[in-house]
Formats: sequence, structure tokens, C-alpha cells
Amino acid sequence: MKIAAPMKRKLDGVLLLDKSAGLSSNTALQKAKRLYRAEKTGHTGTLDPFATGLLPLCFGEATKFSQFLLDADKKYLAIVKLGVRTSSGDPEGDVIAQRPVNVTEADVLAALPGFLGEIEQMPPMYSALKHAGRPLYEYARKGIEIERKVRRVMVHAIEVESFSGDICHLRVHSGKGFYVRALADDLGELLGCGAHLHALRRTGVGPFQIEQARTLEDLWDLDEPQRDACLLPADILAQSLPQLHLDIEAAWQICHGQAIWLPRLSVGQQFRLYAPDTRFLGVGEVDHEGKVAPKRLVVT
Repeated sequence: MKIAAPMKRKLDGVLLLDKSAGLSSNTALQKAKRLYRAEKTGHTGTLDPFATGLLPLCFGEATKFSQFLLDADKKYLAIVKLGVRTSSGDPEGDVIAQRPVNVTEADVLAALPGFLGEIEQMPPMYSALKHAGRPLYEYARKGIEIERKVRRVMVHAIEVESFSGDICHLRVHSGKGFYVRALADDLGELLGCGAHLHALRRTGVGPFQIEQARTLEDLWDLDEPQRDACLLPADILAQSLPQLHLDIEAAWQICHGQAIWLPRLSVGQQFRLYAPDTRFLGVGEVDHEGKVAPKRLVVT
């Protein structure tokens, strides 16, 4: 007897997932999608399978605003193992070099300021960056090296949480596009002993912290209403934007794709738009005529 698959449902919101080690971001997303019976899902930036921590997932209309978290700052707890370089810069790669470690915590502290502020970083081959439509890691697994350009990235803070022998725990606060595995490799070369990223836990994405997140195991133990209560509203993804509350006429115009004029606006400004009944309508942007035009709207 064939058992029918659970019926999918339209579900809007943001799930702050604490991803466990061993799962790809897409596998975690698909598991959450099945658990919630959601029609449409998406994530806001990947975590490597060996990494754990905060992975915000978007359901339904929230997927339209995932870019706000793709561009957001990230926070990490990184464990760097000195003395060993790997082909991927992390524990999943092959060991390609081993050197003695004659490094003190003071040496690490002296090296870290060179990685602060706006710096140039070479993206690693084992990354999801695309070349000719394929992620770089696919080439790397076949032993193919692709020429890459250095990128300018922002690092707000790096702190040594603990140091013992060849293990260094770092707390990192970075901007978008930063690779912690590249930091570990570059730091090891600067210290003269080599290093790789032994473990990684993402503790923050934009305004969200790991303490707010739930694991898949936690969610399995809840019934459906309790799980749904774990979802945050879609507009929380755009909470960095100022709010604009519209009257009935302006809300109607926006929902029908029309721009509205408001005084004292600057071209390029973006707003969260709300109807008179406080419903979130989407995001608007001031166009070259000084009008607020709909940029991304939810289906109401």
C-alpha cells in the first residue's frame, strides 16, 4: 500500500536553525522543509558540513528578503590547529604540510592586527564561489586550480578566547564574503608553522544570535503549532530599514505596483512598508523621481 506524502502548506516566516555537524546547509534546509511541510524554502548563506551554528532559513514570502542576511555581518567561534595545513584549509581536506609549532599566545596576538579592518583575502578553492557556472569546490575535488582574484573584505574584530599548545580558539566578527578557513591558513603562514580551521561555529548573523536558534532535534520534539511558534515574521529580515506606515490609498497604490510621492526623501533610500492595519507589505525604494516605488512585495 502506497503511503501519501504529507500535504505541503503555504507557510511564511524565518526559522533560526542551529545546524549540527555533518549536514550540508541544503540537507538541513530540506529536513526543515519536510518537517514544516513548507511549499517554499530558502537559506541565507551556507555553512560547511563540518561547521555548526546559526543558519537562518526562510519560508514562503520571507525568501524574498533573504538578501538582507546574505549581506549581513557574521560572528564565529573558530578553532585553529597550528602546525598542520590541509588541502581544503579545514578538517575535511588532506594533510599537505606539517611543521613544528614554536608559537606563543603573544605571537598570535601580535599577528592578528594585520587581519583587522578592510583587508584583501584570496577566496579558497574549496568554496561555493562560481566559475563557469560551477562552484569552485567541484574543481578543487578534481585537483583543478582556478585562478581567483583577491577580494576586499571587512573584519571588525578578532579575539583570542584561549590558547594551548597548538590549538587556538578565536572569536571573529566579519563582514560578508569573509572566509574563516582562509584566515586560519593565512595566520598559520604568517606564524611560520602552518595551520588549518579545525572547527567552526557560527554564533551570529546580522541581528540574530545562536541563543535564539533551535536544533532539528528540538523541533522534532514539538507538535506543529509549537514548531510554527518558533518562526519569526518575514519583516524581521529587513529590520535594519526604517518603517513607513501608509494610509489606505498609498497602500493600494504600492500593492498595485505604483510609486507614491512623499516629501524629504533621498534617491536610493529603502523602507519597510506597512498597511494601515500594520500588515507588512514589503520593501520600497526611492526612485530617481523621488517617489517610493515597490521593490519587493509580499503576496497579501
